[in-house]
Amino acid sequence: MKSSTRFMPRWGAWHKEDGTTRFRIWAPHYNKIAVALEDKPAIEMSRDQEGWHEVTFPCAAGTLYNYQLSFSTLIPDPASQCQPEDVHGKSLIVDQGAYQWRTPHWRGRPWEEAVIYEVHVGAAGGYASIIKQLDALSDLGITAIQLMPLSEFPGGRNWGYDGVFPYAPESSYGTPDDLKALIDAAHERNIMVFLDVVYNHFGPEGNILSQYVPTFFDPDRQTAWGQAINFTLPAVQDFFLDNALYWLNIYHFDGLRLDAVHAIAPQSWLRDLLQNIRAECDLERHIHLILENENNDASLLRAGYSAQWNDDAHNALHVLLTEETEGYYGNFAHNPTQDLVQALQEGFVYQGQISPDTQKPRGQPSADLPPTSFIFFLQNHDQIGNRALGDRLSTQIDPGVLGVAHALLLLSPQIPMLFMGEEWGSKTPFLYFVSHSEGLNTLVREGRQKEMASFSTFSSQEAANLIPDPASPDTFKRSCLHWSERTQSEHVQTYETVKKLLSVRQEHIVPRLHNARSASSHIWAPGAFAVSWYMGDERILELFVNFSDTDITLLTGYAGVVLYRSVNQDCKINHTLKAHSFIATLRKGSER
Repeated sequence: MKSSTRFMPRWGAWHKEDGTTRFRIWAPHYNKIAVALEDKPAIEMSRDQEGWHEVTFPCAAGTLYNYQLSFSTLIPDPASQCQPEDVHGKSLIVDQGAYQWRTPHWRGRPWEEAVIYEVHVGAAGGYASIIKQLDALSDLGITAIQLMPLSEFPGGRNWGYDGVFPYAPESSYGTPDDLKALIDAAHERNIMVFLDVVYNHFGPEGNILSQYVPTFFDPDRQTAWGQAINFTLPAVQDFFLDNALYWLNIYHFDGLRLDAVHAIAPQSWLRDLLQNIRAECDLERHIHLILENENNDASLLRAGYSAQWNDDAHNALHVLLTEETEGYYGNFAHNPTQDLVQALQEGFVYQGQISPDTQKPRGQPSADLPPTSFIFFLQNHDQIGNRALGDRLSTQIDPGVLGVAHALLLLSPQIPMLFMGEEWGSKTPFLYFVSHSEGLNTLVREGRQKEMASFSTFSSQEAANLIPDPASPDTFKRSCLHWSERTQSEHVQTYETVKKLLSVRQEHIVPRLHNARSASSHIWAPGAFAVSWYMGDERILELFVNFSDTDITLLTGYAGVVLYRSVNQDCKINHTLKAHSFIATLRKGSER
């Protein structure tokens, strides 16, 4: 692994081995900027023609500082590496070389081995609490944990997407070294760690970039979350490129999940990011870059991104299981079984056709991509947290049907992802929660009710009043996971089933994933189908799925080795697929 001392972000305060700290900020609108330390005279920075202000002088780690824009205007560092006093407070100088890594030679794991576990650090109890769960996660079969965004946000509670200091891990979760200790502990257990990063917008409170450099944002382009970031400017590009390298090289993350990249323009920056990461990170490392992309841009996956969240597969399956068709679920209302089968075989359902939700073309052809280019999930932070009551799938469908869904998820050749607590069928909601200043809390509260009023269930004022207040501490408390549930009797069967499925995946599917490709499919009835893939060794993995309430007769039966079946069934009776059941087989191409 390249030494962290060789990488120095172009923005921010960087503490050096000789005891000095370099301060650097891009502020072309100001002729003079100074570094303001407590109880000391401000130290003026030099300015170059491009608007970069810089100064280096002896300054110890642990020192609090601000940038002084005028005699009376002090702001934190937008590239601050620690905000112990929250978003409106001073920034803290961090010695990034002080932490002694126990796993300095860790290189990660191949992508085909990934089984991802999405975690909200706050709702999971903080870094130290997650460390205590790593042995159990490893024993379960998890090979990667994905942390929801860590950028410093206002207050001590936020679901993660209102961060305003992309270089500063949220102080309420622990110190920068506490975060490194979590990553180190995961690597000791052969678990990768990914970070969800938000490069498409900043949160609504504490965004000082707009205060001192308005051209950081594009006044002519809006996103769903506010003014778009101006990625045409080199200094802006550097801010986010270096942020990615900072997490990968300084904190030793194994990969990044890039949030909502469809909101980034120009899209060419995403290809530049990929190339720069390849150039600046050790080639021996397994570094994985994951996309969330509403545009279904298959070209980015062909360019080298590891995978994309397969929202189409999730949405089709959700409609099939719950019969919900409001909002974007309406795009999959016509034939969810066919859509799900297509998503399993080709990745995207929408490959250029008109989306009923937006009435615009969406997506690109993706059938040529390997199944590992897509991340499959039954639920995630969005699909739970964006629901009015934050209710999980475990509260919406029959446990037997959920078991079939888990089998499909974990034995499909696509990369599986579980949301924290899903492995034991937790019913703990994951609500939308914030802790802004009171004025903004009021706007968020009202906006949440207005957003949910578009759904028939919450269109009345009486129903809207049932929506939890995002700013209430109790809303966050209700979302906190209770890890002890895992061993409770009502959850043991689900947990053991997931563990068994991951064991089957590790033994029989992972070694065959390289060069896997789609084979065939057959639909018998709504919710009942078979789908197969040629694996890397030319054996055929075939999944027989029946979400319906009716037994299905298989005219040709199933052949090969049965890897897993969800219900007890005589192995000699291979022409019946019982209601709410799942069978996975592995056979040679000649067997039938």
